[in-house]
Amino acid sequence: MIKRVLLIVLSAVILTGCDVVNKIGGAYQLAQSEYRYNSLSNIQLAGINIGNASAISLSNLASISTILSGSNSRQNIPFSMTLNMDVTNPNTRAAFLDALDYSISINELEFVEGKMDIPIRIQPGETVVVPIPISVDLKSIINRYSQERVASEMSGFLGITPNETTVTVKLWPKLSVGNTLIKVPAAIPVEFKFGGR
Repeated sequence: MIKRVLLIVLSAVILTGCDVVNKIGGAYQLAQSEYRYNSLSNIQLAGINIGNASAISLSNLASISTILSGSNSRQNIPFSMTLNMDVTNPNTRAAFLDALDYSISINELEFVEGKMDIPIRIQPGETVVVPIPISVDLKSIINRYSQERVASEMSGFLGITPNETTVTVKLWPKLSVGNTLIKVPAAIPVEFKFGGR
């Protein structure tokens, strides 16, 4: 009976160990994957539904400019969107994670930090659109930097002005070990460059 219990416990430890090694391998494959900018979607600024960055209307352009230039009179400026990235797995094994922490900078302006608790799995040779939901109060960024800088960077980022924008994304995959999410210590760095119209 004791031998049987020890065998079951040993098997569970080995299986858990294999599962952890497998998950670390999946996160490694994700670090070796290729990342490309796809689009910005579901953009909302101070209650205005802007839609997609590629299709901002003239009336929305005027509203955005007014909000960004008159931000001193506002208590907060809620901004949300989805940053869509194409992730291609060129490896021979699947790339995956259980959750994700991220940080995003726009032209070295620290923009947002967040979490995504949706698992991602990308098969070998497959390209998947990974949507990163972003939500931030622009007023807090203005308080750290300045109204002029935030307005300038956001105008370029949304394609209102023709300034080239560098978006730096850092991704920290998280793996489930038992019931605990463990964050990988080294970030996957991703950089996009795009301009306005």
